Amino acid sequence: MAEAAPRRVHLCIDVQTMFATDTEWHAPWLDRTLPAIEALVERDPARTVFTRFIPARRPEEAIGAWQDYYRRWPSMTGEKLSPEMIDLVPSLKRYLPPAHVLDKSVYSPWLGTPLHAALQKRGVDTLIISGGETDVCVMAAIIGAIDLGYRIILPSDAVFGSADETHDAALTLFHSRFGQQLTTCSTSELLDNWKEFS
Repeated sequence: MAEAAPRRVHLCIDVQTMFATDTEWHAPWLDRTLPAIEALVERDPARTVFTRFIPARRPEEAIGAWQDYYRRWPSMTGEKLSPEMIDLVPSLKRYLPPAHVLDKSVYSPWLGTPLHAALQKRGVDTLIISGGETDVCVMAAIIGAIDLGYRIILPSDAVFGSADETHDAALTLFHSRFGQQLTTCSTSELLDNWKEFS
């Protein structure tokens, strides 16, 4: 009898060059978590979805309060950033394909994208979530996924932020408030017990 296909997908949030290099949005912990993220992708690249945060080209092209957001960081608009800065970091690009890319213009990967429909079509009910930032886009991905009924596996050494205090607070929140829908673990624990986490 053939083994059932895994019902999980690895959702890797915004591991992009603009967060890895010396920009106003630099996230210093990205480089430290990258080996763990790469190990997760390497285990099953075909079931990995990379998200990319795509900034508005100009502040006035953004919606609502996002216009003020980009006026605060004018160097991070699409017209100021080179395409290479918006791309995935080079060590992850090598997994494309079979890995997939999903572009988004807001923190959440669920709003205005085909992600949920695509995962449902594949029978996915569990998401491994990695990437950054823990207290912004990762949080938006997790809360949205929980609302949509997904079980979450969060390897805590494979997510990063730019401020230790809010990163740690987010991990505490996930563990203490969402324990029925979210499991925290280390990357090594997840990889060593891969089938059990299916």
